[in-house]
Amino acid sequence: MTVNGTDAAAAPALLQPAWDAVRARPALLLSPAGAACLALAAHLCFSAPFLLLELLGERAPWFHRHRIAGASGRGARAEAPRRWCRCLARIVCKYAGAVLPFAALLQLLARRSAEEQRAAPPLFRALSECFACLLVFDTLFFIAHYLVHGNPWLFQKFHRSHHINQNTFALAAQDSSIEELLFQQVLAISSAMLVGCHPMSEISFHLLNIWLAVEDHCGYDFPWARHRLLPCFGGPPFHQAHHQHFRGNYAPYFRHWDLIFGTSLPMCADKSSASDFTHSAFVALHTRFSAWSQNQRIIYSARFQIH
Repeated sequence: MTVNGTDAAAAPALLQPAWDAVRARPALLLSPAGAACLALAAHLCFSAPFLLLELLGERAPWFHRHRIAGASGRGARAEAPRRWCRCLARIVCKYAGAVLPFAALLQLLARRSAEEQRAAPPLFRALSECFACLLVFDTLFFIAHYLVHGNPWLFQKFHRSHHINQNTFALAAQDSSIEELLFQQVLAISSAMLVGCHPMSEISFHLLNIWLAVEDHCGYDFPWARHRLLPCFGGPPFHQAHHQHFRGNYAPYFRHWDLIFGTSLPMCADKSSASDFTHSAFVALHTRFSAWSQNQRIIYSARFQIH
């Protein structure tokens, strides 16, 4: 079976109907600004349930007790619509003025056609490519994020506007400067290009990327959150700590880079979880590795001086 072949019937039945539905609407996905419009629509749809939770506040006590950021009570419920509206206005203006034209330019330069891939990818390939894109994006974002926070001029020029929301909420995932929004678009597209994935895998990656960004900024630490099920992820408490301290926890989704480079911060959560235990284990491992590396440098320096 060849994924690039013309025999769509040979493709896995599980994904082929979904890919056929995508290919049947080329004008929607291949229009100059269609992908960016869909991305913004997906972001708004993913954020909507968290707006409802903020409006309910203490009237939904089971959900409200998992809130990890922001004030609570009647005043917070009254403020939520205003800050969401202000945030939405900023995002829409930046999309209309810069992101949509930039996305249209990229689409015109790419000029890809859905007919190039008639067969859907196997399920395992789609999942593995999507996961690989996340790893690449996470690495590139960590490097850029670390450099921006380490340079005061870059921080003030490109990233400071994202940190006006010290207590995060879902919609704030896209509340960044125009330059940062465009840079994130380039990072996401570059990640998919480096992996060389099937268009359906790329679409899945972009949607998952949007959802993970929304979840990271949602301000809720639910028992079913991904960092509780898979401790390799950071999750909302991980990213909330970054917004509160303006440093550390630079990776967007995974935790390994911050643990390796010693930039991991304590989680902003009241309750311990499996992820907290894993964090402690990784920190202990990193401490031992740092001590071993220091000892090796001392030994090497002593030998060098002797010779």
